[in-house]
Amino acid sequence: MNLPVTVTFMLADWVVKGLANGTLERVGGVIREVGTKQVVTWLREITGQPAQVNKSDNLLNLIFSGANLVTTGVSTAFTGNGLANVNQRLGGVEQASLSNIAVSGANLVATVASAAATKKELTNFNGRLGVIEEQLGGIEQSLKLTQGILQVTTASSILNLGVSMMGFVVIAQRLKELEQRLQQAQELLNKINRKIDVGFYANFRAAIELAINAFTMTKPENRRSSALQAINRFLEAEHIYTELTDIEIEQQSPISDEYLLTLSLAYLAEVRCYLELEEHDTALRRFQEGSKILRSRIQKYVDIMLTSNPAAYLHPQLKGEIDLQRLTQIYQWIDPNLNENAVFEMQRENLFKIIQDSNQWIESLPAAIVSRVEVQGGWFGPNHNDLKKEAYKRLPQAVEVIESMIETNRRFEAYQTEVQAISQLGIGFHEWLKLTPSTETKPDGAELMYIIPSTPLELQISS
Repeated sequence: MNLPVTVTFMLADWVVKGLANGTLERVGGVIREVGTKQVVTWLREITGQPAQVNKSDNLLNLIFSGANLVTTGVSTAFTGNGLANVNQRLGGVEQASLSNIAVSGANLVATVASAAATKKELTNFNGRLGVIEEQLGGIEQSLKLTQGILQVTTASSILNLGVSMMGFVVIAQRLKELEQRLQQAQELLNKINRKIDVGFYANFRAAIELAINAFTMTKPENRRSSALQAINRFLEAEHIYTELTDIEIEQQSPISDEYLLTLSLAYLAEVRCYLELEEHDTALRRFQEGSKILRSRIQKYVDIMLTSNPAAYLHPQLKGEIDLQRLTQIYQWIDPNLNENAVFEMQRENLFKIIQDSNQWIESLPAAIVSRVEVQGGWFGPNHNDLKKEAYKRLPQAVEVIESMIETNRRFEAYQTEVQAISQLGIGFHEWLKLTPSTETKPDGAELMYIIPSTPLELQISS
């Protein structure tokens, strides 16, 4: 069967260009046209783990499609002076593998064969390295321009890029991580005479095990019956964690995000059951209903984390960690029509307020960011300066939490497009799961593959 999609390990050059010039954008695990909102590419991790990038990785390990540039260094013997010269030219990236670079528009092939280099050969080689340096400069500039897509490998989220990679085993693993985080938070909550009940997590885990068992059954009637039992348990979890989430948000609690994430997993587990049963319409409807519930609560949580004076995130003390662009990206999730100038105007007066009198802001800080019981002080407890010092120390981390919640929300909402696509393209969910490049060999270090429909698809993300 010829499927109406192309699956590849290489990010198409026209996608890179579109992201660079702003005609394309990444939303969760999809790349879509900015104007029409049509989906042009799905991103999928190659493993069940969220894509991660080692911060020591060099841009040389990134691969772009359409490549005509190949550089290969093989067992070359250099004289002392030649090696020093080459090392200097490589500028600290000499240990990175040049064989992983592929960039469209280039037509350079550099090959160094196993041989002792003479002075003339080294001169020639250095000249060719100079050309490579120019190419690498272009690559680096391209990477800066396409930061929107490259951020996908570093964006923090408890959810994977695609629903296809969020199987029950992965959901169970994420649930365990959340439960452990709540247990660690218990010490802090004890200081303010609050206790949390993690017993509900045991029921959630039991529902996941029921679902796993259901879809290993051979008889269709048994599989469906057990799956429906699991769905009922997941529905119960949704009601429980919706109520718990609302309570924690109302109290501006430091564990609000943990319950929000647990709630997202409950919806995801339910929908996954419907997808396994190939009940696409029901799966899409539940995704849409879950998105509305999650979006409204995540936005309340983000509002809390922005504090009573969001200009605090632009304090000079945080220069180099948080800038206006980063704050604007948060506000654009709330209102896509805002730009940096609009956000600055929103904070113009707040900037003076936070500098002139920060005491009011300190007193209004939510426990989600800092609580007085967490801050050491003198005999009579922490004063304003103690609280302020601790607050500014935590704001960079608070921004990361906000960004993580926004990314999680975007991924959850983008899952809808996968469900719409398998119906619109006439592909079963289990066929969708098996999609993989048929002719390509997986490059070393590749963490993503790209699913490209033959024509852009009109798939709406609703929340």
